[in-house]
Amino acid sequence: MKLLIPDSIALDLALPSDVTTSVYAVDKPLSDDQLDASAVVVWGNPAASLKDMASRLTNVRWVQTLAAGPDAVLAAGFGDDVVITSGTGLHDLTVAEHTLGLTLAAARRLNLLVRAQVGHRWAQELGGNQPVHDPTAFRTLRDAQVVIWGFGGIAATLAPYLTALGATVTGVARTAGTRHGFEVVTEEAFPSLLPRTDVLISILPATSATAHALNASVLALLPPRAWVISVGRGTTVDEAALLAALRSGRLAGAAMDVFETEPLPASSPLWDEPNIIITPHAAGGRPVGAAGLVSANLAAFVAGEPLKNVVSR
Repeated sequence: MKLLIPDSIALDLALPSDVTTSVYAVDKPLSDDQLDASAVVVWGNPAASLKDMASRLTNVRWVQTLAAGPDAVLAAGFGDDVVITSGTGLHDLTVAEHTLGLTLAAARRLNLLVRAQVGHRWAQELGGNQPVHDPTAFRTLRDAQVVIWGFGGIAATLAPYLTALGATVTGVARTAGTRHGFEVVTEEAFPSLLPRTDVLISILPATSATAHALNASVLALLPPRAWVISVGRGTTVDEAALLAALRSGRLAGAAMDVFETEPLPASSPLWDEPNIIITPHAAGGRPVGAAGLVSANLAAFVAGEPLKNVVSR
């Protein structure tokens, strides 16, 4: 069988004896001699490339995306008989690290400090003597109430970092219970958490059910001191509602790594808000352990055994 490998990442794979590989360019159409492939690895492919691949790879039976969220592959139009596996787990470390950085940047007002530095202004209001605890503002993770909406592998990696700095972490997921030592509640209990939340971290996937899940109704329940951190998928945030909450003073700030339209257009009003921290979908981008996952799934595929991270459709 033939496995197609993208040129967007170097993969040192353990290959079964009857498997050959062919490297393809993610931003160009597949060559004719690649169209007989039975499987393909996807990473960083533009949407048009994926759609072209789905229409021309008539023999493909398995698609492995290295992205944590499979939404781009699902939208490409591969047949129902094609097994799609995701990169769940490959981005836990990098996204958790980035999310912690955004949270600390929010607490320490690095966005305002950078603006002051660019303007050669000594921001005295953010330096010097400060209160140990200010109940009207989120300024530290010590004793902070942090809610993680979408408690999967990334959240399980992130939560201990937050608690190490003094925060209390509560997760929100489809099933309640205790996960990795942290309380997790369902979305039915979610609204009751929000009025006492200092930081709401959204790691929601892109599905029809999560479109604009972070909307005006959710934002209205947060206290004015709260910050929102968004590192899941951009379609889950109602950006107009978020902007309105910030401008009215009903929300203290937001740190965003994902957006409904990417790259974020230069005309977006989000750029000019002083209490919005913007990063360019930079939290992931480095799938740790990709070769191991692909090799394991390849061996299982050849042997006719169950694959890891199969996406339900």
